[in-house]
Amino acid sequence: MALTARNTHRDIAYFFLGLIIAFSISGIFLNHRNSWHPRRYVYSSKEITIPVPSGKEAINDAFIADFTKSQGIEDNVRRFSVDDKNNLRISYTSNDVQVDITSGKGKIESYRTTPLLGQMTQLHQDTSKWWIYYSDAFGIAMFTMAMTGMFIEKGKNSFRNRGWWLAMLGLVFPLIFLFLLS
Repeated sequence: MALTARNTHRDIAYFFLGLIIAFSISGIFLNHRNSWHPRRYVYSSKEITIPVPSGKEAINDAFIADFTKSQGIEDNVRRFSVDDKNNLRISYTSNDVQVDITSGKGKIESYRTTPLLGQMTQLHQDTSKWWIYYSDAFGIAMFTMAMTGMFIEKGKNSFRNRGWWLAMLGLVFPLIFLFLLS
């Protein structure tokens, strides 16, 4: 088999096909994670009423520890805060709590990871040494596919005759989003 742009482009695409599909699907879900996050979707919600604390200053580490124990939450506290509207928010690893401290009413939402989709989105955030090496190889492969893709087609549909302006147009959109719309 000859080492041509077409063969190189094809073989790299075959090798990374699974990762390309996983990144494509999980990337779409991550773009919409404010609506539905595959790594943190609500699978149960429970209304609660707690004794009203004596004020914002009464909400401290001890109060949160007592609350966690009294509600039977077996999870690690990540952070807690009280906002200007007197809403206590407690974030756990797999649960979120919101309580109106003036009335004592609130809710506990528990989260799970969507099978398969949640794991695919983890690929975007993983920082293990070996995954970084593999991701770097993937980045180099994508660059190689882009470069070899420019030389696959000959004639009137070649990069020189037609592809260059489509490539320029393709560069404009990310720049618009990067500099004008973000």
